[in-house]
Amino acid sequence: MNTRSTIMDTNSFRAEHASALDSETRKLTDRRSQNLGESYRLFYRNPVHLVKGQGQYLWDAAGNQYLDAYNNVASIGHCHPAVINAVNEQMQMLNTHTRYLHERILDYTDELLATTPTEINKAMYMCTGSEANDLAIRIAREYSGGTGIIVSQEAYHGTSDLTSGCSPALGTGQTLAATTRLVAAPDQYRFEGEDLGDWFAAQIQAQIDDMNANGIKFAGFLADSIFSSDGVMPNPIGFLKKAVDVVHANGGIFIADEVQPGFARTGDSFWGFGRHGVVPDIITTGKPMGNGIPVSGLLAKDHVLSAFSQKIPYFNTFGGNPVAMAAAQAVLKTIQEEELQAHSQRLGGLLLTELRKLMEKYDCVGDVRGAGLFIGFELVQDRFTKMPDKALALDLIEELRNTHRVLTSVAGPYGNVLKLRPPLVFQEKDIDWLVGALDQALSKLQK
Repeated sequence: MNTRSTIMDTNSFRAEHASALDSETRKLTDRRSQNLGESYRLFYRNPVHLVKGQGQYLWDAAGNQYLDAYNNVASIGHCHPAVINAVNEQMQMLNTHTRYLHERILDYTDELLATTPTEINKAMYMCTGSEANDLAIRIAREYSGGTGIIVSQEAYHGTSDLTSGCSPALGTGQTLAATTRLVAAPDQYRFEGEDLGDWFAAQIQAQIDDMNANGIKFAGFLADSIFSSDGVMPNPIGFLKKAVDVVHANGGIFIADEVQPGFARTGDSFWGFGRHGVVPDIITTGKPMGNGIPVSGLLAKDHVLSAFSQKIPYFNTFGGNPVAMAAAQAVLKTIQEEELQAHSQRLGGLLLTELRKLMEKYDCVGDVRGAGLFIGFELVQDRFTKMPDKALALDLIEELRNTHRVLTSVAGPYGNVLKLRPPLVFQEKDIDWLVGALDQALSKLQK
């Protein structure tokens, strides 16, 4: 049985690549193999040894500069001085848990809730997106009285027991929960019907009906609104609304996993779900909110959260600690003051335009789609059949890394979609670097 994970193994170093490494890299990979658990993975056949980051750029141990076209965790750029200064200042004063009073968690919550629909009015904090989604599932179950959770076919929502049971992207080696149901991703590129929203809503209803037929009460639909692990599926704008209406009509809640599409990433709205004109019952966030500092959050409608919180106490030792809140405040302030949402929308539009020119030049580029600085670049063997070209995609990201020093990775069930998701400080000159690298790499690989 193939137990490879679509998000962990598609672009990864494996033992058979070791003989091609230089001696220093081989020493490090050997040490990792000896010291760390075997579940860990490295990117690339020739792993990158990074030692420095600044903005959208990274440097390896040999001093080579790279363009980071993948890392959304450093959302406002690697080593942003605003985050460094805020964390350093707060660390020198106090870092403790939420069972003591402290202003930072309250101030940040006021600032964060101001970005959400008015119906969302309560917050809780954790350290990772997995923890946030884990708690969201627990809340959904308390509120609905059910256990059934629906996710998309290649979804990734975390590594805890609850969230891994709702994360098919972890591979067939990870058993999904018996109460989890999957819906096919809303792939507009391959959709042949009239209305993607109607079709997707029908998929949700079919899985709810299946739950009912098997004695499982429906609790909720958990989705990343840009379906990033499914291959980046942002359009058409608004298609998700009908599915959310079906969720509510069946007594469930909609959990918007905003770890990837949130915090101005899509440009059209501060939150990814905002592009679809929906109000989630719960919003979950993760490390991009702290620019990499371990912090996450859960924002919810009061009446949804109260079903859980009036019954079960919750405590996360370092969730919402003052240092994490200082980092999160610095990130939010930077996004707002530097107008990074508008910047993401503008730069993303320019990047899409340039990438689509490559579609005209190379038949292997089947589709280019995205919102803001979150773009999927899909490679196919044949445009008529839309047969995925995973081999080309993997060779392409290796060529980008080795020759052009551009870092990215792949997504989707076929491993053929480049997920282009740079830090929000990406600039016009970086478009030239990225698109030029793709052009040259595709020209070489197509010969």
